[in-house]
Amino acid sequence: MHDIRLIRENPEGFDTALARRGVAHQSAAILGVDTARRDVATRMQEAQARRNEASKAIGMAMAKGDKDAAEALKAEVAELKTALPALEEDERRLTAELNAALAQWPNLPAADVPEGEDEASNVEVSRWGTLRSFEFQPKEHADLGPPLGLDFETGALIAGARFTFLRGQMARLHRALAQFMLDKQTGENGYTECNPPLMVKDEAAFGTGQLPKFAEDLFKTTDGRWLIPTAEVSLTNSVLGQILPDAALPLRMTALTPCFRSEAGAAGRDTRGFIRQHQFEKVELVSITRPEDSDAEHERMTEAAESILQALGLPYRKMLLCAGDMGFTARKTYDLEVWLPGQGAFREISSCSNCGDFQARRMNARYRPEGGAEGKRGGTEFVHTLNGSGLAVGRTLVAVLENYQQGDGTVDVPEVLKPWMGGVTRLTPLG
Repeated sequence: MHDIRLIRENPEGFDTALARRGVAHQSAAILGVDTARRDVATRMQEAQARRNEASKAIGMAMAKGDKDAAEALKAEVAELKTALPALEEDERRLTAELNAALAQWPNLPAADVPEGEDEASNVEVSRWGTLRSFEFQPKEHADLGPPLGLDFETGALIAGARFTFLRGQMARLHRALAQFMLDKQTGENGYTECNPPLMVKDEAAFGTGQLPKFAEDLFKTTDGRWLIPTAEVSLTNSVLGQILPDAALPLRMTALTPCFRSEAGAAGRDTRGFIRQHQFEKVELVSITRPEDSDAEHERMTEAAESILQALGLPYRKMLLCAGDMGFTARKTYDLEVWLPGQGAFREISSCSNCGDFQARRMNARYRPEGGAEGKRGGTEFVHTLNGSGLAVGRTLVAVLENYQQGDGTVDVPEVLKPWMGGVTRLTPLG
């Protein structure tokens, strides 16, 4: 959600920043609605004040015996009472129209976000790890995985395309990865483990930016709730409508949850294999911070995600996304792309975003700075919110399979995962 005051103060700056996201010239339309709403609000307040003033004057006129004046004042009050409901309805309608206008456009990119329309303009910030040299032709996970328990056929039989059934050691490896990630984020990186709802109400999905724009990419239950596409929705909305004490910040939360995505906006992409599923698991990272701390928190969160890849020995690169490739709510995003030797390409495995106060405005999530905030509404400020993957479990499984595969079709278990594998050190074909 955008701040209408900033648009009033600098409409040209708003348009310039939004144009970097591929959206042109919106300030005039927004300010038109804002002007109409403020005009109606002023007329409504003036009418209410005059009604109250005239009501008091009736008693004074009656006390003086001036019946004519009293009757005239009564007529005026009656007229104002008749006019006020229409003004109030206009004010509600225009407020809703203004909020809808402010909510439909993406967040403004930070100043250091590179220009560009798509992933071709993303900037590589760094690389980590050494690409393994294979003495054989490495396979893609979709070919390597089925003999080891990555069962695409049964998943499709039960639930349709983009669902997978994991068996035996493959299921154990998936669980080990998830537990390792969660334990590392809580034990070493300072995140508090949470177990949030997997279904949320409209206001929660709106708060983190999924609604109304991306409804088609979500699954909806028969009673009107939404299955979460990521635990970001539940974790971030844990501060919905709250005023937090300064001492409570930063809040750092993590959760391992199933995630559900209809992927309507990604039709035809990555239909083969385990990369893009309708149901998958992810360890999500969410931070709620003071505004002045969010940039540093963004770097910290990204490092927390990187620490998983480094511990697993998986080569990756860190990308700064251009303005046109960022998600709707982000003001700045780093993507971590892991090396997949079977594909011979880097593929996204984590996305860490600083959303500034964009989601907080939608959720009305604020905090009270130490000693109050002079000039702020009620002595409060909007918090900043951040979210990231630490990591997507299925994509990490894919990376482990492709990077640790052997020429005989087996897959070595990374050393760091062995405590979670119950003695299994190598995945071998089932049966």
